[in-house]
Amino acid sequence: MVPDNLRARLATNDPLLGGWISMRDPLAAEVAFRAGYDYVCIDSQHGLHSYDMIASHLHAGSGGNAFPLVRVPWNEQGFIGRMLDLGAMGVIVPMVNSAAEARAAVNACRYAPLGARSFGPAGAGTRFGGEYYSKANDTVACIPMVETVQAVEAVDEIVSVPGVDAVYVGPADLSITMGLPPGMDQDNRDFDAALAKVVDACNRAGVIPGIHCSVELVAKRRDQGFKMITVGNDLAHVIAGLNTAIRDARKKLA
Repeated sequence: MVPDNLRARLATNDPLLGGWISMRDPLAAEVAFRAGYDYVCIDSQHGLHSYDMIASHLHAGSGGNAFPLVRVPWNEQGFIGRMLDLGAMGVIVPMVNSAAEARAAVNACRYAPLGARSFGPAGAGTRFGGEYYSKANDTVACIPMVETVQAVEAVDEIVSVPGVDAVYVGPADLSITMGLPPGMDQDNRDFDAALAKVVDACNRAGVIPGIHCSVELVAKRRDQGFKMITVGNDLAHVIAGLNTAIRDARKKLA
């Protein structure tokens, strides 16, 4: 059965809360897809995955209810098509800085006449059945990343591209292009204004505003108007958990 699209999920869960998978082991994906997140994104840009690992992660997550996304390494039609054929129901596309680049991402996600995606959904067709093709153009999510000053300046044009379902703010890269250290948040008026500009543009265009986040920031981002908020990161949680365990154990032995 083809999953509901992201807009349909917002009707019952607002905001959507997501998990992020950077580690190689499919067990991490299986846990995340079953944990109760609204979506789970496998990160093939900065994560540690090969093509085979992404296939294993999507297979491992197929028993869960989370909407399966992949962040692709770049805005490249061939790789986007392969991820969708594997069974990802959407792609997050990094460093989209213009309407032309957003149109290229949409083109890679849609079958003709709406785009130029080639037909051959080996994994998606097997997983979602014969209805996949007829529903794909309506359910596959195309999500450009707005993560530079240039992209924020062009955000009205980006969200106006037909077929853009959401935009996803990368706060670390946005910070860097603003001359700030990379981080999830900044004590900076211009940074806050950039986030507000993205949310406002999305709301006027009927596009979902999304952002990479942390649990500590989730209420703030919700109040700022973001509707798609990533709060769980497997690698970050493993690092934090292991560091806490050894630190607390040594304190108890002291």
